[in-house]
Amino acid sequence: MRQRERDERDNEFVDRLVHINRVAKVVKGGRRFGFAALVVVGDQKGRVGFGHGKAREVPEAIRKATEAAKGNMIRVPLREGRTLHHDVTGKHDAGRVIIRTAPAGTGIIAGGPMRAVFEAVGMQDVVAKSIGSSNPYNMVRATFKALEGALNPRKVAARRGKKVSEILGSRRNEQA
Repeated sequence: MRQRERDERDNEFVDRLVHINRVAKVVKGGRRFGFAALVVVGDQKGRVGFGHGKAREVPEAIRKATEAAKGNMIRVPLREGRTLHHDVTGKHDAGRVIIRTAPAGTGIIAGGPMRAVFEAVGMQDVVAKSIGSSNPYNMVRATFKALEGALNPRKVAARRGKKVSEILGSRRNEQA
C-alpha cells in the first residue's frame, strides 16, 4: 500500500536532468571517477525544486539528486497557469537572471538550465535572459531566487489592504 502511494506521488512529478559532471579523485593507484548530477523536478502546476547528487555511478547520482529536489520544492504563483504575474530578477554568486512575463503563444524563450526549470514548473510563456555566469548550478539557483521573489496578487492586495481588482487594474490599463 505504502509503495503504491509513493509511486503515485512520484508519477505526478516531471524531472529534468540539467547537468552531469564527471569528477576525479586522485588516489595511489590512479584516478577514481565519480559523477555529480543536477536535476530539476516539478509538477507542471506551479511547484518546482532542484537537487544535487553525487555518486560513483551516473544513475545513482541522478536518483540522489531527484530525491534532494523533491525535498526542496517551492510554489510559484502563475498567471492563467502559463506565465508569471510580473517581471523578476535573481542573483546567485556571478549568475544573474532576468525573467519577464510574456503574452500567450510566446513559448519559453530561455537558455538550457532555465528552460528546464520553466518546463518543470509548467510555464508556457516566458522570456528569460542569463547575465554573467553560465555555470548551470549558479543559473538554476539564481532562477530559483527569482521565482521565490515572484508575488501573488492576492497576497499583495491583502498586505496593502486593497482588493485584487485594484492591484490588477493597472495591468488592464496598460494593455488598452
